[in-house]
Amino acid sequence: MTEHERGAAGPRPREGARSPGFDPIDQRIVALLQRNGRMSNSAVARELGISEPSVRRRVNQLISSGRLQIRAVPSPEKAGLELSAVLGLSCSLKQLDEIALRLVTCRELRYVVYTTGQHDLVCEGFFSSQQHLLEFLTQRIASIPGITRVETSVVLKTAKSSYEWELPFDVGESP
Repeated sequence: MTEHERGAAGPRPREGARSPGFDPIDQRIVALLQRNGRMSNSAVARELGISEPSVRRRVNQLISSGRLQIRAVPSPEKAGLELSAVLGLSCSLKQLDEIALRLVTCRELRYVVYTTGQHDLVCEGFFSSQQHLLEFLTQRIASIPGITRVETSVVLKTAKSSYEWELPFDVGESP
């Protein structure tokens, strides 16, 4: 029996899901690690019915190729950062890259993205209080040349939080 056949009983991609660069076994490995990032290679191997060295090799290849990242992500609330805000920034387009480079150095910001539409850049940040947010806006953001408008939305409640997007692979779904 081949490794591919032995792995056939493991997690499966959702119907119609296509993921270039991930063969079916890689997809199943990623699906298991999405469910539990601390799962050992041995446990993944048992779940998929393949060898532990094969899982280790595949995980190492996924990581070294940049197709998979495994990270520890702290909970902002547990770190005392109880206020989350989304900032929509309108900017002088000639200074957009310079502004983005300044923003990525701000520890409060979780992400900084270039966007189309009403805002040129959108950021999400975590703050310890309303005062912290106010100081961030009036001192840090206001000091960056080229930002022409800031629209701030305070997050009232989070319905879903995922620090990295998830591939549409699910453990236990049938093809």
